[in-house]
Amino acid sequence: MTQATAIPKAAPAPDPKRHDREILALAVPALGSLVAEPLFVMADSAIVGHLGTPQLAGLGIAAALLTTAVSVFVFLAYATTAAVSRRVGAGDLRAAVRQGMDGIWLALLLGAGVIAVLLPTAPGLVDAFGASTTAAPYAVTYLRVSALGIPAMLVVLASTGVLRGLQDTRTPLYVAIGGFAANGVLNLALVYGAGLGIAGSAWGTVLAQWGMAAVYLTVVVRAARRHDASLRPDTKGIRACARAGAPLLVRTLSLRAVLMLATAVAAHLGDTDIAAHQILLSLWSLLAFALDAIAIAGQSIIGRYLGAGDAEGARAVARRAVQWGIASGVVLGLLVVLARPLFIPLFTSDPAVQDALLPALLVLALSQPVAGIVFVLDGVLMGAGDGPYLAGAMVVTLAVFAPVALLVPVLGGGLTALWWAMTLMMLTRMATLQLRARSGRWLVTGATR
Repeated sequence: MTQATAIPKAAPAPDPKRHDREILALAVPALGSLVAEPLFVMADSAIVGHLGTPQLAGLGIAAALLTTAVSVFVFLAYATTAAVSRRVGAGDLRAAVRQGMDGIWLALLLGAGVIAVLLPTAPGLVDAFGASTTAAPYAVTYLRVSALGIPAMLVVLASTGVLRGLQDTRTPLYVAIGGFAANGVLNLALVYGAGLGIAGSAWGTVLAQWGMAAVYLTVVVRAARRHDASLRPDTKGIRACARAGAPLLVRTLSLRAVLMLATAVAAHLGDTDIAAHQILLSLWSLLAFALDAIAIAGQSIIGRYLGAGDAEGARAVARRAVQWGIASGVVLGLLVVLARPLFIPLFTSDPAVQDALLPALLVLALSQPVAGIVFVLDGVLMGAGDGPYLAGAMVVTLAVFAPVALLVPVLGGGLTALWWAMTLMMLTRMATLQLRARSGRWLVTGATR
């Protein structure tokens, strides 16, 4: 795969080293904050796991529901980053911060709505996941308590988008590290010190999340006062944020549908294949963090260049970011292949699962350069505010993937065939994103799109 196939009709960047510095300055801290996020669940699992198997099973069910409830609103970060960075590029920092405040108010409103839905429906949702009679009470307890932290989690998403738009990925890193440390201490104190059990774990996480939100709000409020931006909710601005985020919501839901369908197909292949699939999916998500960090950097920088009216600069950054994505994908793919004897035994000691895992793992490794292009171009188009196209492209990808994945068990294919279908999904995403990149229609300049 060459850079010309990813970003068309572009002359070589006039100063690639400058673009490298820009990308790395944002990508490295972003990677740290991305890795810190899943550590919350890992810490909770480690602490709750010592309470007993039913408690850990309950946590697993509740965590899956909470992750789904929050991940569909990730557009709060993406849309806010694009809008804020455009205004930064245009030199209007007051409007940039005001745009960020609109996103934060939208996050609070959405968070309140999620609480209103989750509290009464928690038992039904847990039952729908097939929780056992012993695990269900713990899942309901954790879910109801943790729901109180969802507004804070959404505020963190929106505030992260504000700071990324302001070209600051260091503050989110520091907040993520502080939040992880606070979460661990609070969980230990409340679960064991106060004897609250799984409820203590949930309360510890809620307190840590609201602490993170408070830090973010302090930073954003200071920026608002510095640039004389209003802190009051603006109905028109909140509606505009919701409209900008709606296409990205469609994109996210379509991607979640792909992953859920893949898991459902793997479940039909048998216990061995679903166990191996879960390991592959976890590894795929872990590798995505590195590529996402480059995408986040590209997203922030692209918006700033377009806001400043520099379409050629935006094109050059996009091209350079894609090169970083491809190189990172190659390195990650090689690491997966070379390190497989080391990490496969860490995930499973079952020879049958290992045998099912190995050939599919090689398919995953081969797809990483493609993933590098996909993640980066996804970030580039998000930074350009090209949400409607991204939504349509992801729906097309789902339409291509679904019948192929469903045919895997029908035709007698196994886990490796399913992961070839996953690779087809990534190739389809790459094709749709490259088509848009070649058109140049994403290069819309100005403070607003």
